[in-house]
Amino acid sequence: MSRVSRQSGILFVLSGPSGAGKGTVCQALMKQMPQLCLSISMTTRAPRLGEKDGVNYFFRTKEEFKSMMEHGELLEWANVYDNYYGTPRKFVESKLQEGIDVLLEIDIQGAMQVKKHYPSGVFLFLIPPSATELQARILGRGTETDESFKQRFGAARYELAMMNQYDYVVVNDVVDAASERIQAIVTAEHCNVSRNLYLLTEW
Repeated sequence: MSRVSRQSGILFVLSGPSGAGKGTVCQALMKQMPQLCLSISMTTRAPRLGEKDGVNYFFRTKEEFKSMMEHGELLEWANVYDNYYGTPRKFVESKLQEGIDVLLEIDIQGAMQVKKHYPSGVFLFLIPPSATELQARILGRGTETDESFKQRFGAARYELAMMNQYDYVVVNDVVDAASERIQAIVTAEHCNVSRNLYLLTEW
C-alpha cells in the first residue's frame, strides 16, 4: 500500500515579511522537490510585468473575490495594501486527501487564518539575514514608491513579532541554502511519529 493511501499530504505554509524572498525560495524548492504541489493564490491586484493568470496567481476582480468569500470558497483571505489575496479551498483540500504535500506561499495574515483551520499544518517563517538586507531587497524591486516603501518597511516590525506563531524559522541568506533547510524540515515532518501511527496497526 502506498504512502498516498496511508497518510494524508502535509500542508506546509511559508510566509514572512515583504522582501524576505519567499517567491524566489519557493521556485528553488520546487525545482529540488517537484513532488510538492505549490498552491496558486488568488488576488485582486493587477498583474506585474511577466505574471500570468493561473501560473503566478489567479487574478480576479474584487467583486468576484468577495463572492467567493461569501460562499466559503477560500481557505484564507487577507486585505494587504488595499488588495485581496486568498487561497482556493477546494484545490488544497483535494490534494491533501490524495496524499500530496501542498506548499502555500502566503502573507502572515493568511497564514494565521490557515492555522485555525489546519493546526496540523507546518508553518515556516522566512526572514532575510538583517534589516539592512530587507531594506535593500524591497528597494531592489524597483516597483515601490517612497510611500509604499515606508509602508512595507514599517510593517516589518509587526510582521517579525509574529515569528513565535510559527513552527520553524528559516533565514534566507543564500537561496539554495534556505531551500535545503526547508527540504530538511519536509523530510523530518514525514518522519514525525504522529504522522506515522498507522505503522503500529500494521506491525
